[in-house]
Amino acid sequence: MIALYARQSVDKPDSISISQQLELCRYEARGAPCRCFADRGYSGKNTERPAFGEMMAAVAAGQIRTVIVYKLDRISRSVLDFARMMQQFEQQGVQFISATEKFDTGSPMGRAMLNICIVFAQLERETIQKRVADAYAARSDRGLYMGGPVPFGFRRIPAVLGGVHTSVYVPEPEEAAQLSLIYRLYADPAVSLGEVAARLRAEGMQKRGRDWERARIREVLRNPVYVQADRQVYAFFAARGAQLVNPQSDYIGENGCYCYKSRDASGGEGCLQNRRIVLAPHRGLIPADLWLACQQKNTKAPTVRHGDGSWLSGLLYCGACGSGLTAKQGSRGRYLYCARRLHKGVCSGIGTLEAGALEQAVEQLVLDRLNGLGTLYGETLPDPALTGLEHALTETEQELTALLEKLPQADTALFSYINNRVTGLHLRRAQLEGQLAEQTAKASGQGILPDAALWHGMSPADRRRAAGVLIRRVEADPEQITIYWRL
Repeated sequence: MIALYARQSVDKPDSISISQQLELCRYEARGAPCRCFADRGYSGKNTERPAFGEMMAAVAAGQIRTVIVYKLDRISRSVLDFARMMQQFEQQGVQFISATEKFDTGSPMGRAMLNICIVFAQLERETIQKRVADAYAARSDRGLYMGGPVPFGFRRIPAVLGGVHTSVYVPEPEEAAQLSLIYRLYADPAVSLGEVAARLRAEGMQKRGRDWERARIREVLRNPVYVQADRQVYAFFAARGAQLVNPQSDYIGENGCYCYKSRDASGGEGCLQNRRIVLAPHRGLIPADLWLACQQKNTKAPTVRHGDGSWLSGLLYCGACGSGLTAKQGSRGRYLYCARRLHKGVCSGIGTLEAGALEQAVEQLVLDRLNGLGTLYGETLPDPALTGLEHALTETEQELTALLEKLPQADTALFSYINNRVTGLHLRRAQLEGQLAEQTAKASGQGILPDAALWHGMSPADRRRAAGVLIRRVEADPEQITIYWRL
């Protein structure tokens, strides 16, 4: 019995149809009895096709003696899959013929040419994939709509951006009001995802006809499409390894963000790892400070976490390598560990630090600082010099993190270079932080600081906000605590 196989992934005017492929294969069979196998809507990148599987089962059962295809890439575009298929054909004594390319495995030359052609078929497929990926990346980097479901809180309308017809998001008022409530509820350190879901169900609120669940709420809270992205949001993504397509100067507190998987990503499903962040053309729905407050609870950042919310979250760093400190609950209390050592074993480590004792020590230093500063009120306009220093500091910390990641794979020469460069970057960071503290102090009233006498009556969330105004970072090791002040 002769098997005729045809495949068509997409029905296009300029492509040959399955019926035409089978007709050409019948001509090659010269009137002999044939059995047809056809897969419509399947790619040749793998062999997961129903008709192909049925044909190979018939081959294994000894029912097929010859397989004819219109063209080689109709049956496979993978060298590995093609080699496996030919091995099965040889074991069963099956002859393979390509009608268009005139290859016949009945001869040594035919088998050799067949193997060469399948290599080029795979090359063509991979080249097409790369062109598609390049075009996708270019369009996404311009903020153009890339398809997919419209996020809750928005609807999609046609638009023209840079001469290209696309779509943009605009708010859906009722859904946007629900979003605002979700963020405001979850920003409270004492409120859990389950409590937010229960509140929404109690008030009869749904996500497009379905009850809110914790997983759906977590997705909404993580999505940067809602944030009114400003410089603090830029720094948040940069510190967590995201690829930022737009410069920091474009983050003016208006636009939302698109989050795409990086082309060189190797794991990590959250938006903050192995992701590209692009400013979107639509206006965000959630203020930056509210969105960031929710990220402190919703993301797995290397910060201190415990039940009532730590006022030092996001400020603690290892005094040995500069990585974030993470807290773990032990049988005798909470202890701090270097995140880089804990997860990758790179840092020599600071040992273990008792979290409560460290917080008390920092608290006393904060109270001393507040007594010296008094109470500050009011606002000032953004300072260009301050913006430049913050941008330079972010770039320095990004380079430092990237170099430290390369240390485990470095040879002797590269290790020496990285070591020298890291030393220079540490000095550069210290200089920038000093300049930043001086510049911040000149800008009177950046935020609001409490009087020292009021500190003990403040909630963890209020303390965290005050600490963010007062402190840039805290570096700790068993020997000393170093605080880099903003004010």
